[in-house]
Amino acid sequence: MSTPTATEQDDVKSRLPDLTQFFPELAKLSAAVHNIARNGAVPRSTISLVMLRAAQVVGSTYHTIQVTRGLRQAGETEERITAVATWPDAPYFTEAERVALEIVEAVLTPNPFGERVSDELFARASALYDDKALWTLTMAIGHFCLFVPVALIAKPIPGRPIGKNYST
Repeated sequence: MSTPTATEQDDVKSRLPDLTQFFPELAKLSAAVHNIARNGAVPRSTISLVMLRAAQVVGSTYHTIQVTRGLRQAGETEERITAVATWPDAPYFTEAERVALEIVEAVLTPNPFGERVSDELFARASALYDDKALWTLTMAIGHFCLFVPVALIAKPIPGRPIGKNYST
């Protein structure tokens, strides 16, 4: 007996209807920021790995499934996808990917002892990424963060494509 996927589970419901029916202009805003994140200054694979780590840190099943599916479709290895959760000691990532993963964790994890993104972390990132790439990472994380409350409050249905991920 196999475990049913979200698309096979008729009882899975979102808490709220699709927000674009109330705010259609959000689609243009989201597309614009999405295009910034895909401008080529940072490899798409790095952006996607960062989005997967962000989804894991904030506890979003919806985003984790969506990003994982995209990584698989892009040909990313199962080892790298799985190892994102334990990236600090995993041998599968470049130095630039590691810094990007560290940045997203720093942004999304409270630090009671000081700045989230320390000067030391920023210096390491600046040594690997130019200004445009750093802004690209920043905007990619910002784009993700725009939709964290949507995923956690409205609970779109995991595994369903955008536009078909709300039940009401």
